[in-house]
Amino acid sequence: MKLSRLAAIAAFAATPALAGQGIGDKGVTVGSVSDLSGPFAAFGAPAVKAAQMHFAAVNASGGIHGRKIRFIVEDSSYQMPKALQGYNKLVNRDKVFAMLLSLGTPMNIAGFKVTTPKNIPNIFPLTTARQIVSDPIRLRFSAARSYYDELRHAARYMAKNHGVSKICAMYIPTDFGKEIKAALVDESAADAALDFVAETAHKPDEKNFVGSLQKLKAAGCQMVGLALAVRQTITVVGTAKKLGLADLKFVGSSASFHSVIAKVPGGITEGLFASAAWSDLAARATRKEVAAFIAAYKKAYGNFPGTGALLGYAGAVGFTMALEKAGRELSVDSFLKAMESLNYYDPILDNRISYSATDHRGTDEIVFSVVEGGNWKELARFK
Repeated sequence: MKLSRLAAIAAFAATPALAGQGIGDKGVTVGSVSDLSGPFAAFGAPAVKAAQMHFAAVNASGGIHGRKIRFIVEDSSYQMPKALQGYNKLVNRDKVFAMLLSLGTPMNIAGFKVTTPKNIPNIFPLTTARQIVSDPIRLRFSAARSYYDELRHAARYMAKNHGVSKICAMYIPTDFGKEIKAALVDESAADAALDFVAETAHKPDEKNFVGSLQKLKAAGCQMVGLALAVRQTITVVGTAKKLGLADLKFVGSSASFHSVIAKVPGGITEGLFASAAWSDLAARATRKEVAAFIAAYKKAYGNFPGTGALLGYAGAVGFTMALEKAGRELSVDSFLKAMESLNYYDPILDNRISYSATDHRGTDEIVFSVVEGGNWKELARFK
């Protein structure tokens, strides 16, 4: 009798551990470490708002299998100490089940040291760095191809269609920037028609780029790969035009593909190129699903949803789809199995999301666009 009672107590105690922390009978707790006030807040803040909007709608309809979603967000300001503080709070105090839409390459990589030992999935982070889905991939799901893939394809396109032969890089020297530089260096090594000739490294809050641009021009640069913050990207392109460097072509990754960048008054960013996993929202505003999203976001927040909102909403929808497929008996394992079974067209991204047990990268297609008339105009798609 005593042994039987002890066994029952042990089984009861083991159940939450097997299920994963953050799962209750009537709710599931999800966390995010984002940039709500720093150099990438144009991505982070609207992404969080769009996710909150989706979760509010889900909760209002009864949740997922009777569980309502509690979404807790910590602001990193794109600073590592604040990011780690946020991860530790979410994992150890708030007991989150999963991380969703966390922003920043170095922040996510550092966060793995906190989340992985606790068996916490990291879903749709706002970074497409290669490390996000490097081994071990079990708990990691990226939405898109890597920065590395984006810039290698972009360099090929620019060489073929714009006669570019000398390429350079301007980057923040974190894992984010180093990956973009590596893509350009490797593409140059693989293509005899391309040469990587110069680079400049910058702090996330740097504002003056005159000297750097003059250095790159003197080196003969024809194309500059950008791995900078949102405002920096705008400043660099605008400064180049003021210096009369109209023939210098700037190409960014998905971190540069933002509606805010395209819509800078005065056409400052006209001609900027970027690779990403989505097409411009404004160009598709009349499509049924897109129009519904735009209307809901405007009703909730009073303004047109930009790129950050697009990404946040797409990530939140994909996350709830996996929760739905995981079933009422939710656990980390059932959730991961559900994630690996997802295969759907996302009308907000305008791309297909699919995963498998061996592939935790959501989209295979890269959309290459240019700023034209204050919007991003799609030029090509790469696989």
